[in-house]
Amino acid sequence: MVPGFQCRTLSTEWSPTMALKIYIAGPEVFLPDGRQVLAEKAALTRDAGFEPICPGDLEVPAQPSKKQFGMAINAIDEQMMLSADAVIANLTPFRGLAADTGTAYELGFMCALDKIVVGYTNMTANHYQRIVEYYGGNLIDTADGHLRGPDGLSVEDFDMVDNLMLHGGIERRGGFIVVGNAPADHVISDLTAFRQCLALLVQRG
Repeated sequence: MVPGFQCRTLSTEWSPTMALKIYIAGPEVFLPDGRQVLAEKAALTRDAGFEPICPGDLEVPAQPSKKQFGMAINAIDEQMMLSADAVIANLTPFRGLAADTGTAYELGFMCALDKIVVGYTNMTANHYQRIVEYYGGNLIDTADGHLRGPDGLSVEDFDMVDNLMLHGGIERRGGFIVVGNAPADHVISDLTAFRQCLALLVQRG
């Protein structure tokens, strides 16, 4: 959430002749330059002929506690997703092996609403490869037929960019995932794959 940042003015009215409203999901809000990154994403979305909806579009009213402030942000972001036609989710691993948990929630929310769902990652290593690296290559073929780490946990190997519920949820609904290869110092903020997502949506018409 970037308080005070404006991508657009929310509207509850829609017609087939209006621009596709795209909710921009991802962990960019946590970056030191999150405001600038989101502004650039919004500008690119408009340039592609779409209408961006970003977390932080609306100012969050003052609340009596931190928890209630968080609840207010949740309510606003869900209302934004309800008003959107599509989502582009940044699934680049964040603070660990997998996509940002808030982004994963938003993607699932949009899948459940049968919206247009698109994702991208700025890391070429898929989910399985990242787990192998996490365990330092120390995997064991167990008698039950599962590949497990030294902690006994089974390893998910489905040739997907992230957990099968995220990757599968997108592609099973006719969406797509763009795999980029960003430099380590811009792995979250690099917008090359995001641009490709917009271009592919333009081609789809």
